[in-house]
Amino acid sequence: MTTNNDQYYISQIINGDTNAFSVLVDRYKDLVFTLALRMLKNREEAEEVSQDTFIKTYKALHKFKGDSKFSTWIYKVTYNTCLDRLKKNKKHFNDVAIDEFTEHQIKTIDNALDRMEQQEHNKIIQDCLTLLPNDDSFLLTLYYFEAHSLEEISKIVGITANHVKVKIFRSRKKLATILKSRLEPEIIEYYERERQ
Repeated sequence: MTTNNDQYYISQIINGDTNAFSVLVDRYKDLVFTLALRMLKNREEAEEVSQDTFIKTYKALHKFKGDSKFSTWIYKVTYNTCLDRLKKNKKHFNDVAIDEFTEHQIKTIDNALDRMEQQEHNKIIQDCLTLLPNDDSFLLTLYYFEAHSLEEISKIVGITANHVKVKIFRSRKKLATILKSRLEPEIIEYYERERQ
């Protein structure tokens, strides 16, 4: 999935081979849908936004300059399309109440999760991500599951890399709050004792 490979298909599409677009759709449809679902918390709306994203991407493909990776560009289109949908629907999602967590507590929870089976770990985090406010789950998905850099995320959401870092830290605190309420207290207590 290199930029050069994407660029090949983009050139094909711009030169009139509309079928080449299906390669890009197949390549990015799952993550575009996942990101839309994280933002909108509604499967049907996420499907509609995914379709809108690919329509917008196709129509604006000639504007893609290749300054960033194509994936960064399409995720930015996804993000903005989600924001448009949220504004249109005027939906307000309740934020998760946060207790103040110290850095040690966040690390303790991270360590408890790290020791669980990887599959169980991913399932718990995926479940908890759906409970976060839309922006938070979007950012954490890009950063932790898609391994985008702070700079790439800053291009996608249109804020500075430092601001992204702060927002990711706050999102992790919210996630830690949810995880702490979900994890069995004995597991947390065991790992807290082990760290002392």
